[in-house]
Amino acid sequence: FQLEVDSDRATNDVRNAIAKITQDLPADANEPIVERLDFAGGGPIMTYAVTSEKRSVEELSELVDQEISRAILNVTGVSQINRIGGVDREILIELSPERLESIGITATEVNDQIRALNINIPGGRSRTGGTEKSIRTLGSADTVEALKEYQIILPSGSAVPLSSVGKVIDGYGEIRQTAWFLDKNSFIPNSDTNNIGQPVVAFGVLRSTGSTLVSVEKSVREAVAELEKTLPPDVNFQLIFTRATDIEESYQASVDALIIGSILTVVIVGIFLRDWRPTLVTAVALPLSILPTFLAMKSLNYTLDGMTLLALSLAMGNLVDDAICMIENIDQHIEQGKKPFQAALDGSAEIGLAVVATTATIVAVFLPVAFMGGIPGKFFRPFGITVAIATMFSTLVATTMTPMLGARLLKQKRPQTSPSFPEKNQKNRKIRPYSQLLTWALRHKIFTLFIALVFFIASLQLVPLIPKGFAGSEDRGVSIVSIELPPGSTLAETEQVAQQTMELFQKNPLVTSVLADIGSRGSSENVNKGKLYVNILPREERDITQKEFEQQVRPLFQNIPGARINFSSQGAGGGNKDLTIILKSENAAVLQQTSDTLERQMREVPGLVDVTSSASLVKPEILIKPLPARAGDLGISVQAIARTASLATLGDNETNLAKFDLSDRQIPIRVQLAEKYRNDLDAIRNLRIPSRNGGLVPLSAVAEITIGSGPAEIKRFNRFRQVSFEANIQGISLGDALTTVKSLPAMNPLPPDVTEQSDGGAKIMMDIFNGFAGALGLAILCIYAILVLLYNNFLYPIVVLVALPLSVGGALLGLMIFQKELGLYAIIGIVLLMGLVTKNAILLVDSSLANEEAGMSQFHAVREAGISRLRPILMTTLSTIAGMLPIALELGAGGAVRSPMAISVIGGLITSTLLTLVVVPVWFTYIDNFMHWLQKLFGGKESRPQLDVSVNGNGKSMNVLPKDSVTKV
Repeated sequence: FQLEVDSDRATNDVRNAIAKITQDLPADANEPIVERLDFAGGGPIMTYAVTSEKRSVEELSELVDQEISRAILNVTGVSQINRIGGVDREILIELSPERLESIGITATEVNDQIRALNINIPGGRSRTGGTEKSIRTLGSADTVEALKEYQIILPSGSAVPLSSVGKVIDGYGEIRQTAWFLDKNSFIPNSDTNNIGQPVVAFGVLRSTGSTLVSVEKSVREAVAELEKTLPPDVNFQLIFTRATDIEESYQASVDALIIGSILTVVIVGIFLRDWRPTLVTAVALPLSILPTFLAMKSLNYTLDGMTLLALSLAMGNLVDDAICMIENIDQHIEQGKKPFQAALDGSAEIGLAVVATTATIVAVFLPVAFMGGIPGKFFRPFGITVAIATMFSTLVATTMTPMLGARLLKQKRPQTSPSFPEKNQKNRKIRPYSQLLTWALRHKIFTLFIALVFFIASLQLVPLIPKGFAGSEDRGVSIVSIELPPGSTLAETEQVAQQTMELFQKNPLVTSVLADIGSRGSSENVNKGKLYVNILPREERDITQKEFEQQVRPLFQNIPGARINFSSQGAGGGNKDLTIILKSENAAVLQQTSDTLERQMREVPGLVDVTSSASLVKPEILIKPLPARAGDLGISVQAIARTASLATLGDNETNLAKFDLSDRQIPIRVQLAEKYRNDLDAIRNLRIPSRNGGLVPLSAVAEITIGSGPAEIKRFNRFRQVSFEANIQGISLGDALTTVKSLPAMNPLPPDVTEQSDGGAKIMMDIFNGFAGALGLAILCIYAILVLLYNNFLYPIVVLVALPLSVGGALLGLMIFQKELGLYAIIGIVLLMGLVTKNAILLVDSSLANEEAGMSQFHAVREAGISRLRPILMTTLSTIAGMLPIALELGAGGAVRSPMAISVIGGLITSTLLTLVVVPVWFTYIDNFMHWLQKLFGGKESRPQLDVSVNGNGKSMNVLPKDSVTKV
């Protein structure tokens, strides 16, 4: 649904729509279920295996269903418990075809009578005895023995007890799912069997929507600890995996990166200022900016998750920028001989507008990201708003607390500048190389702009050399292996393949435990499928990554014939594997032919592994084709034939099963043929169906029974037949893999009846990239609008915007050198760059305009602006780089995934800072000249003062004075 749709309204609308077509469904079809998901997506947050050396699987199943599940469901935030493996308790009535035929009754009639007899019906009231009493009819059997004595009425009018028709067993339903657990620490080879591991009953915990994963996980752990105290000592809980560990490790890594980045930032400031007092003032800005941000996040109900922690990591290097600019400018005024109080007033007034402008640009960049539409917008809203809030608080601190602390803590200094000969100052001598470079650039403007243009164009040529992807894959320490046998395979055959796969992992020294989930509860279609959850050693105890481990193991799967065995993806792609492509068509034959061709070609693409197609397999079937003439003569409908076959071999559908009352719950009563008859084709042919004249007719008399095959399953998308292709990638990026697949001959062109439907990681990647492109375009417009308002001018903001493309080259160059994916995190880094590089340009433009207003010539104003703003620009750049360094070095959990973001920021800052310090002043002169030309054209006399500038041969500027001034030396 659209994200704005109310879920309650949507549920009712869908329920009403389904109700309108219910009469078109088969009469014995289960009632369609329409419900909202009351649990958060992403699957179980944790999975436990319950083991015991003394108890059977049946006993463990009862324990999980009746005690463990009930206790954990009482935990706040837990919405559902999914049992893995085990059995379901049922009352089984196994009928004998010979006995049914001898007494002249069918299995359908026995089932209908059980349903009619074993039922409790409330209804009616009476005032007997002077009080009002309700009436309740109790027909359900109190015990299994009483159920056996139920009288089954025969067509002849006589009755026989149920036990004479078939066996009544208090047992368990047909096993369609099993679970096996291998713990290498306690593995003991069993000489009596070939089984690897032991059968267990496991369960997965799903959390409710709106709950916090880590909090729920912690509460479940406490509940399990309490259960371990109350349950028998032979019952053990084994935690298979928990998603909270990754989150906690990622959180700790993010906090560590914040702390290390903060320390490095303060160290950089101290190196530049070489005075502990202004360094302390700058350091105070960090907590004063972060703590109110946490308060704002709490008021907005944001959690410390991956997005908000990423936002804080990004903002950390940015938070002290405003304070650095402010304290550095105050320090410059103190060096001119002013008292700290006066220096704080003058310095803050001089640079206040620039600080506000830089903050406005950062906010203008990230607020459009926060309000992207669709699913990406839901994830990035906390991200963008957190960055914007932190930046605004940093500006508030820089414009209030920093001048106040500077006025109180800083000390007055002796004047270190000579107003007549500034070139003799020691500080100016240190920046002489930049002064000479800027002077040269201002004298060779065309060549300087040409170099910048060439650099930008050349950087765009790097894009094909950079791998493209979505968000990378994290090292979670848990690999998921999917097993699929041909349709028609039995549960025992699937178990055998799972055992062989577990044996491969049992021999691997990196594997600690394996849980096998084989079959599917409640479905007869998936006994040929299974999953293995493979736990490997923690990151610090192994030399290879999880992805490298999977690459090593994958070739071994080829030694197990007759099954598809591959690793499933755990990323954000939304599918089971890294790459998903869907073809859809109304022409099933053409779709099948195209799918076969595409699957064959995808298997030949280097870098694509585990290629599978949902259309490549068919399932064996027993086909019952009614004979219309014979069935019509005997008065037997097709529905009666189908229901007889279904009920005899499977039992009635779940909603129609009679129930047996226990003290605390009801269990189903299933009526069906005994197993030996269900698996006998001749017994199925001889199933009896009542005819119009009251006699019993064998099924083979009114239908043709043959062996055939059909699709394993039919999937549709918007009523089109669809076939999905999935593959894992190895050695290539997701973007490159997608481009390669789309260029295959089978896709170029597709038949007219077949169309492609993007899905999985590729679809999400394109949605997010498109969203970011739109948000970035809007951000640039917002930056321009804000600068127009601040400068009251339409032309000078263009000077600031020219700095934006100068940052892209460094970001792309860094990604290419380190071969990091141009994906989600790299795009986030480039978006941050857009805000950071405008800061430097604003400082230069603001200072240049101020110098011109003070009476300097254009050349001298631009040159002095660059020299005076060099130190704060370098300090803010290096502090941001220092804040990003821990992430770029891939420190902590999830570092490898986030490193492209930091690398793109660092690379972009280095090149953009170097180019901005030279190119922006040059570009400013052109815009400034054009501005004054317009003023002269429309306003008459030019308002710019005429100044003499004397520059000697070594590029040093001498004193400058207006032409009409009179000076005595």
